[in-house]
Amino acid sequence: MGSVYDLIGDGERALTLHAQALPLFQQSGDKRGEGAALNNLASIYWRTGELDKALEFFKQALPLPRSLKDLQAEATVLGNIGEVYRAMGEYQQAFDYYDQSLKPTRAVKDYEGEGYILDNMGSLYSSLGDFQTALLYLNQALDIRRKIGDQAGEELSLGNLGALYHRQRDFTKAITYYRQGLEIARAIPSPDGEATKLANLGRVHLDSDEPLKAIEYYQQALVLAKKIGSRPLEASILNGLGQAYAGAGETQKAFDHFNQALASSQAFKNRQLEAIIRYQLARGENKRNNLKEALAHIEAGLALVESVRTKIGSRDLRSSYFATAQDYYEFYIDLLMRLHEQRPSEGFAAAALAANERARARSLLELLTEAHADIRRGVDPQLLEQERSLQRRLNVKADGQMRLLSRAYTAEQATAAAMEIETLTAEYQAVAARIRQTSPRYIELTQTPPLRLKAIQEEIDADTLLLEYSLGNERSYLWLVSRTEIKSFELPRRAEIEATARSFYEFLNTPNSIYASAQAIRDAQQQEMLETALRLSQALLGPVAAQLGQKRLVIVADGALQYLPFAALPDPVASKRNPETLQPLIAQHELVSLPSISVLTELRKELAVRKPAPKNLAVLADPVFYADDERVKRNSTEGTANPPKAPSVKAGSLIEKVEKIAQESRARRQGEHLLRLTGTRKEAEGILALVPAVGTRKALDFEANRALASSGELSQYRYVHFATHGLLDSRHPELSAIVLSLVDENGNAQDGFLRAHEVYNLNLPADVVVLSGCQTGLGKEIRGEGLIGLTRGFMYAGAARVVVSLWSVDDEATAELMVGFYSSLLKEGKRPAEALRVAQLKLMQQARWRAPHYWAAFILQGDWN
Repeated sequence: MGSVYDLIGDGERALTLHAQALPLFQQSGDKRGEGAALNNLASIYWRTGELDKALEFFKQALPLPRSLKDLQAEATVLGNIGEVYRAMGEYQQAFDYYDQSLKPTRAVKDYEGEGYILDNMGSLYSSLGDFQTALLYLNQALDIRRKIGDQAGEELSLGNLGALYHRQRDFTKAITYYRQGLEIARAIPSPDGEATKLANLGRVHLDSDEPLKAIEYYQQALVLAKKIGSRPLEASILNGLGQAYAGAGETQKAFDHFNQALASSQAFKNRQLEAIIRYQLARGENKRNNLKEALAHIEAGLALVESVRTKIGSRDLRSSYFATAQDYYEFYIDLLMRLHEQRPSEGFAAAALAANERARARSLLELLTEAHADIRRGVDPQLLEQERSLQRRLNVKADGQMRLLSRAYTAEQATAAAMEIETLTAEYQAVAARIRQTSPRYIELTQTPPLRLKAIQEEIDADTLLLEYSLGNERSYLWLVSRTEIKSFELPRRAEIEATARSFYEFLNTPNSIYASAQAIRDAQQQEMLETALRLSQALLGPVAAQLGQKRLVIVADGALQYLPFAALPDPVASKRNPETLQPLIAQHELVSLPSISVLTELRKELAVRKPAPKNLAVLADPVFYADDERVKRNSTEGTANPPKAPSVKAGSLIEKVEKIAQESRARRQGEHLLRLTGTRKEAEGILALVPAVGTRKALDFEANRALASSGELSQYRYVHFATHGLLDSRHPELSAIVLSLVDENGNAQDGFLRAHEVYNLNLPADVVVLSGCQTGLGKEIRGEGLIGLTRGFMYAGAARVVVSLWSVDDEATAELMVGFYSSLLKEGKRPAEALRVAQLKLMQQARWRAPHYWAAFILQGDWN
C-alpha cells in the first residue's frame, strides 16, 4: 500500500504506511521485508530532500542484505548511500560507496546495477570537472544499458553525456543527447526523466544567450517537478529560472525565483546548489549596486565551496572541483576592488589580494603541509600495499602505451590502452584518498589558511617586491607588495593579455632576438614581435615601472602568464627611454616564480628545522635510450671475436609520443625524436669539475637510471641535477616523467621513467633540484591550481627550490648556462636565484646566444633566500 501511494505521488501517506510495516517485519524476523521497508523510507526522504533521514535509513538497511549474503541487494543499498552523500556534497564519501557497490554488482553479473553505478560515477566526475574520466565511465554505462535493453538507464546515461558536453560548452552535442533522453523519458514514461531533460534543455538555451527559450523549457520542467514532489529538482529549476529571468531583464522575477531556490536548497542541505544560488544573488545585487549585499552573498557562497572542497579526499578531484569554482573567486576579487575604488582607505585591496591567495594553488599548499606530517604512518598496511601495487601497474601500463604508440597500432588498441590507464588512475586516486581519510595524522592536520597582507609582507625582505596577478574576464588586477606597503592596479581583461602572452611565448620558441643594437635591421617578423613584446611589457609592468628600481621581483602569475618567463620581457623603464635599444627585465632584476606566496611560507617552515644534507652534488646525465646506442655496442663487443649485431628495435621508443606531447605543449621543434643529448655529458663534467670529487655523485650513461633516482641515495645531496629529457603528459600529469636510461648495459629494455607520482614518494630534501631538460616546468593547467607536473612533485619531496624549463631548450646553450649557474652557486657562493640570473646574463652577452630562446627558458621556483 505504501508503494502504491508513493507511485501516485502521495509521499506523506506512503511514509506512514512504510513506517507501520517496518516494526511488523522486525517482529516476525523477516529481514528481506525489513530491508525493503527501510529502503522505501530512505528513498522517499531522499526524493523529498530530507537527506539526513535518508542516510540514516539506508545505513540501517545495509547490514540486512549482508547478513543474508544477498550481494545484489547490498550493492543497491551501497549505491544509494553514495547518491545521498553526493546530494549532500560529500563527494569523496560518494565515490567510496560507488566503488564498494561495483564489486558485489559485478560479482553477481547485475549488468543493470553496474550501468547505474558507472553512470553515477561518470556523472560525478563530470560535475567535478574531470571530463576525460567521466566520458570513460559514461560510455561504459551507455554500452551496458543498450546491450541489455535498459531504456530507463539509457535515458539517464544520455542525460549525463549531454551534461558532460554541456559543461564543455559543446551545445550541439549536449542538445542531441538531451533530446534523445527526452524521447525515451516520454516513451517509457518517466516524469522525473522528462522534467530533468526539459530543465537541461532550458540550461543549454540559457547558456546560449536565449533566455526566453530557457524560460519556456524551465516552466514545463517545473510543473512536472512539483507534480512528482522532487524538491531538489524543483530547487535547481527555480535557480535556472532565476538566471533566465535575469538574462531577460526581469530583475524582480529573477530575485523571487533565486530566493525560493535558496530556501529550498537550505532545507535539504544541498551546499553546492546553495553556493551556485548565492553566486547568482551576489551578481544580481552587484548589478543593482548593492555592494554590501553582494559581498555577503558571495562570501557565504565561497564558505560553502570551501566546505565541499575540503571533504574531497582525492587531491586531483579536489583541484578539478576547485577549478569549477574559480568564477566565484574572480567575481569576489572584482567586487572587493570595486569597493576599494569607492573606499580606498578601508583595506579592500588587501582583502582582494588575500582572496587571490585563497584562490591559488590550494592543493599544493595542502600537499606541502601534508608532506611534513607523514600521513602514511598508522595507516592500514594493506591499503599502503594496494597503493604501491597500483603505482607499479600504472607504470607498466604507461610504458606499454608508449611502446604501442611507437609502432603500427590500431585505433582499438590505442583506445584499450588509454582506457586501462584511465581506470587504473581512477583506482589509484581512490586509494590515495582513502589513505588520507584513514590516516590518524592527516585527520589531525589543520588546513593551512592562505596568507593575509601582514603575513605576506613578513615573507618579503627590503630588497624584494611581490607582483601578484589575477586575470579576469572583464578586468585583471596586479598587486605590488613591498615590506611596508601594497598598491593595486587594474589591467586589461584576460583574453587580451593571454593572446599577447601566447604570441610572445611562440616567439621565444624561435632563435630570433629583439635585443639587438639600435642599428640592427629587423625583418617584418622581428618588428611584429618587438611590438608584441613592448605591448605585453607595458600591460603587465607598465603600471609599476617607476617603483621597480633594481629590486628582486617575485612573480605569482595566473593563466597563460604561468608559461611566460618574465625575465625575457622588455624592461618597461629602459624601453620607454629608448625603444630601439631594449633591455630584458633580467638586466636589472633577479626573478623568482611562485604558485602563491602562501606556498613559500610552507616551504620555509620546513627549511627552518631542516639540517643541510651531508654531501654536496649529484648529477645524472646522458642516459642511454636505445639498444642500438654505441655505448651498448661497445659493452657488448668486449671479449667477443664475432660481435653480435646491435638490436634494430629501439627499446622504449617514444618518437610518436614525444612528437604528440611536443605539439600539445606548443614546442615547435620539427621531427621531435628522443635523441641522445650529448651536450648533457659536457654539462655534467663541466659542473662536476667545479668542486672536489669528495661529496659528489657522477651518474652518466647506464648509471643515470631510475633505480638510482628513486633510491634514498639522492637524499644525501644538497644539489641534485638531472640533465636529460623531460616528458610531459598533459592528460595525466602524474605520468609526466624524467627520462633516464631505458636499456641496461646489454641493451635489454628497462623502465627508465621517473614519473611524477613516484617523485611524490621520494625523500629529497635538497636545497636545489635542477631539471635540465625540455619543458620540465610545464604541466596540466588547472584553473586556480596552476601547472600540475614535475615541479610540485619535487617540492612535495622536499626540494626548497626547483629550476625548470618552459620550452624545448638547446642542448649546447643549456650546457653552458648550467656550468655558469653552478660556478656562481658553488664557487662564488651566490644564492640560487642570483646565480641563475648571472648565468643567463653571461649567456645573453654572447652573440650566438643573445636570443631569449637560448637563455630565458629556465626559471627558479621556490625560496629566493
